[in-house]
Amino acid sequence: MTAIKHALQRDIFTPNDERLLSIVNVCKAGKKKRNCFLCATVTTERPVQVNVVKVKKSDKGDFYKRQTAWALRDLAVVDAKDAVKENPEFDLHFDKVYKWVASSTVEKNTFISCIWKLNQRYLRKKIDFTNVSSQLLEELPKVAEESVPSGENQSVAGGDEEAVDEYQELNAREEQDIEIMMEGCEYAISNAEAFAEKLSRELQVLDGANIQSIMASEKQVNILMKLLDEALKEVDQIEIKLSSYEEMLQSVKEQMDQISESNHLIHLSNTNNVKLLSEIEFLVNHMDLAKGHIKALQEGDLTSSRGIEACTNAADALLQCMNVALRPGHDMLHAVKQQQQRFSDLREQFARRLASHLNSVFVQQGHDQSSTLAQHSVELTLPNHHPFHRDLLRYAKLMEWLKNTDYGKYEGLTKNYMDYLSRLYEREIKDFFEVAKIKMTGTTKEGKKFGLHGSSGKLTGSTSSLNKLSVQSSGNRRSQSSSLLDMGNMSASDLDVADRTKFDKIFEQVLSELEPLCLAEQDFISKFFKLQQHQGISGSTTNEAEEMDGGNLSRSYPSGVPQTISSEKDMIRQMMTKIFRCIEPELNNLIALGDKIDSFNSLYMLVKMSHHVWTAQNVDPASFLSTTLGNVLVTVKRNFDKCISNQMKQMDEVKISKKSKVGILPFVAEFEEFAALAESIFKNAERRGDLDKAYIKLIRAVFVSVEKVANESQKTPRDVVMMENFHHIFATLSRLKISCLEAEKKEAKQKYTDHLQSYVIYSLGQPLEKLNHFFEGVEARVAQGIREEEVSYQLAFNKQELRKVIKEYPGKEVKKGLDNLYKKVDKHLCEEENLLQVVWHSMQDEFIRQYKHFEGLIARCYPGSGITMEFTIQDILDYCSSIAQSH
Repeated sequence: MTAIKHALQRDIFTPNDERLLSIVNVCKAGKKKRNCFLCATVTTERPVQVNVVKVKKSDKGDFYKRQTAWALRDLAVVDAKDAVKENPEFDLHFDKVYKWVASSTVEKNTFISCIWKLNQRYLRKKIDFTNVSSQLLEELPKVAEESVPSGENQSVAGGDEEAVDEYQELNAREEQDIEIMMEGCEYAISNAEAFAEKLSRELQVLDGANIQSIMASEKQVNILMKLLDEALKEVDQIEIKLSSYEEMLQSVKEQMDQISESNHLIHLSNTNNVKLLSEIEFLVNHMDLAKGHIKALQEGDLTSSRGIEACTNAADALLQCMNVALRPGHDMLHAVKQQQQRFSDLREQFARRLASHLNSVFVQQGHDQSSTLAQHSVELTLPNHHPFHRDLLRYAKLMEWLKNTDYGKYEGLTKNYMDYLSRLYEREIKDFFEVAKIKMTGTTKEGKKFGLHGSSGKLTGSTSSLNKLSVQSSGNRRSQSSSLLDMGNMSASDLDVADRTKFDKIFEQVLSELEPLCLAEQDFISKFFKLQQHQGISGSTTNEAEEMDGGNLSRSYPSGVPQTISSEKDMIRQMMTKIFRCIEPELNNLIALGDKIDSFNSLYMLVKMSHHVWTAQNVDPASFLSTTLGNVLVTVKRNFDKCISNQMKQMDEVKISKKSKVGILPFVAEFEEFAALAESIFKNAERRGDLDKAYIKLIRAVFVSVEKVANESQKTPRDVVMMENFHHIFATLSRLKISCLEAEKKEAKQKYTDHLQSYVIYSLGQPLEKLNHFFEGVEARVAQGIREEEVSYQLAFNKQELRKVIKEYPGKEVKKGLDNLYKKVDKHLCEEENLLQVVWHSMQDEFIRQYKHFEGLIARCYPGSGITMEFTIQDILDYCSSIAQSH
């Protein structure tokens, strides 16, 4: 095995710069046994690569060739099959499992031991050694470590030398020496024992020569020993001199130690002085307030811009001095305590002076603003607070300082500002709304009491007056009815439109004045009191903001100092609610007045209020203005719903005269007025959906009420009432083009058409009554199964009876009957809708249709009799045209 190992090293691994460490003769398990060798090798160059190489003998000769190589790092498992019994089989798990059978168990164990050692040294990788006892791994001989190609020794991590491998290649010089020696002995190769004996004799000769050489050098040794004794004496003298030098240096050392200690104390003193100076400079620089600042805080002018700026700078400097972060131990210094007390006194004194001055400014503002109320009492405008806000904003930084240093006084100023300003705004807003009511009603006291005696007051209930009109009776009923309707239409079209437009402008003016007033005040409060408006905080409604008793705005802050206010937005809204607490009641009173003047005003108010709410919510959905207008919008929407409900209720309660014709019902005309007005008001409005819902409710109520009145009508036929009113409804919806009522428009048209046809058929049954009855009998016989040509044999329907009936309706009699029918239709129909000619034309067409029907029955049932009507279709056309022209 050793010879094979040397041959493999020389022929295969040395050319590849590899060293062979272990070898095992194996064959594959379970197959035809073809022997090969598994070799464990390492490279001679760094980094070291460890491989397992499969080598087999070539088929063409006696030399070996390299077949397969696996890197040891790819080896996952080494399975020795049995840890107790001797078993030559083992498995190596690379990319797949390779099963081998070794030629002997010893070779297998040696190879596995080598793999284990290589893994421990080079890889330190968790290769799983299965079925190999731990005792065997510990007792197996260590694998010799490879030598570095340069010849230098290498050590393991623990510092122990690795055992030299059992095989070590000769270097070039060693090979050359051996060749020279072997050339001197020709029989060295053929007779190795003789060669070894010769080498042994030569070695003994060399050993004897060495011993003789050593004995010859004894004299030299004696001389060397003598020299060493002399050297020792010289060393003793040198030591004596060094001792004396050391004694002299000892005193110098003591002096230098004293000097060094003195220098250390001086350095320590200088260091302490520098640190003390640094601390003093820190306290002086950070806790020294300039005399100018102190004077500004004590006596500074809070009325001029320059004085306010000086006080602001002084207050900021004082705050910086008070908030300086003292170093450990500073607070125990007496001077520091005195300075802090002085700062506290200055802060308290200036805060008291600032609060007193601002309270005076608030009071003065109330007096100054009251003097301008008289000038705005006539005009519908609110006083401008911008100059007051501009003057106060000069103190904004001082207010922020006060908020950070003395929250109690800041809170007191906030309360006083709300008290003074709420009274001022209450006077201004009430006077403003009083002017608005006067302009709406034309008077003061009456407007307050909703007794509307002004120009628009006389129109109170104008919308309901039309609903209470009843059709008058007997001879002059038409003229009375038309005069009443004309008067109602005049008020609606002339006076109502003007007053509603006037009300719309006044209401818009009121909202337009209130909106900038509230926004300006809210912006001022935010800037002056240093409150954040735009925070991501969910706001509550104004109704949820309780009245602030005593103006207490604090939120249980520890030690009287507020935390980082997370609800400053709510605080702004609460202040606005306290200051403008009268806006919502005054708006509700104004809305109630407008609704009392004319219920249709709710349409204007709904559109205007919706627009302003939408605008306010786009700016800030949770602001005071947005929530207040939102609350008022609920009231307006409720009034609008009430207006719709009242109209529906009036439709249910409408009564008609039993002695006069109905015509266009008042609530139908009222719906037309409402729809026309609503379409003009709600054009491009945000709340169009509310109007569409109201339309649906109203139109269904109109349909129901029209049918109810038609059923109750005694003077006017039901079909006429239905026909005229649904024609009016259809015309109204067609003209206004209301998209949500398209289905109702089609339904109105269908009802109008059906009742027109029904009325025409019903009316035409009367002029040729006997002829109608005769042919109805003929059709009845045919329906019973009698053939048409056999009807003439019936006694009651023979030719003589037919001629007798026809003679009763000559052309003159037909014309007279049609004339009476025209007059009767004229009495049934109203003039407003102008349907007489439409109905008459329909009756003419129906009469001609009946005439053709009668002629067809005569031709079928009485063939060849030569019986014809006493008048022709042309006569009918002439009669109808003549009658229409005569009337």
